[in-house]
Amino acid sequence: MRLALPTAVLVTALTACSAAPPAAVTPVQATPSSTPSVTASAMPRASAGAGEGLPAKLRFTQIAQFDKPVAFAVRKGDDAVYIAEQGGRLHAVKGARTTMIVDLSAEVSKGNEQGLLGVAFHPSGKWLYLDWTDAEGTTHVTEWAFDGTTAKQRRDVLTQDQPYANHNGGQLAFGPDGYLYIGLGDGGGGGDPQGNGQKLTTWLGKILRIDPRGEPYVVPEDNPFKDTRGARPEIWAYGLRNPWRFSFDKETGDLWIGDVGQDSWEEVDHEPRGRGGRNYGWNAFEGDRPFDQGVEAEAAVEPVITYQLGEGGSCSVIAGYVYRGTKIPGLRGHFLYGDFCAGWIRAAPVDDPARTVEVGKVEQLSSFGQGNDGELYALSLQGPVYRVDAP
Repeated sequence: MRLALPTAVLVTALTACSAAPPAAVTPVQATPSSTPSVTASAMPRASAGAGEGLPAKLRFTQIAQFDKPVAFAVRKGDDAVYIAEQGGRLHAVKGARTTMIVDLSAEVSKGNEQGLLGVAFHPSGKWLYLDWTDAEGTTHVTEWAFDGTTAKQRRDVLTQDQPYANHNGGQLAFGPDGYLYIGLGDGGGGGDPQGNGQKLTTWLGKILRIDPRGEPYVVPEDNPFKDTRGARPEIWAYGLRNPWRFSFDKETGDLWIGDVGQDSWEEVDHEPRGRGGRNYGWNAFEGDRPFDQGVEAEAAVEPVITYQLGEGGSCSVIAGYVYRGTKIPGLRGHFLYGDFCAGWIRAAPVDDPARTVEVGKVEQLSSFGQGNDGELYALSLQGPVYRVDAP
């Protein structure tokens, strides 16, 4: 754990504050960064043994083309994959056929880190959830009843005002416990000017955990701050700057969080299953290094992967998934993540995540996806959606 140190421009969506995306790109506040060099003080550098059994390079097979795809989801008992475009449309892809399911393009905000940002299906497959920002920049988590063809009975589960246009988070994922986890950035502005990351009185800079099938939702009884005076009971984890993408390991239930950095460091955090209430340190820390000497971060947990922003053109970390498929045996038990600007994709063994190996490259990597079978996908903001295959 990090020590609780007493510590003394708006950024673009897929880039950290000190880096800008390529001129032609208008990303969402995801999290890009470059060729990772693991922080020496926190963990060992990758060694040759890290890649034993791994394919030298993975193959990325294009399966579809969209306008700025940023999020991916699958549904129980459904062969389709679902792709969200930043501009507000959700599509179902089944073989060669693509069908539009929801169109929010007339309602979403058009800022660099705004728009339609996340999608998830209820474990039952009966409800669809989207995370998006409206014309005023307010975050909505919205539910539709869904029968596999038509989305209807729309209702907002929750909304969050945003003080700035950046750091909106946007990830939605149902955990192994059946609850919905919601990622929200710190509200934006360089360096977390409102101090939201360390405040338990706001949802900003947090991952929330709720049961969305309530009026408007239910807070689980075992949420870590449910009985803490002054704290928002929906909070599951805090001390996050912009958790653009996170995922659950299908086998262990562990949570892997990619948190976009500020000026110097990108980070990936690991949370063992059910270990809510953790403080990941922002804005007292960036990565595993002190950031604001005037902020205390009580019992802050160190990241398991860090790399320096700007190396090789890096700018924002994009968290992927632990591979639990069957088609690439050497990749099993490895966590995949990448960087938006640098485009590299690396694999890290879950039992020693500092030992990373580069396994491929996707230009303007915006997100990853996981099929019902555990096979993985990668999305490019340039438009392609790829399936990850063996060489």
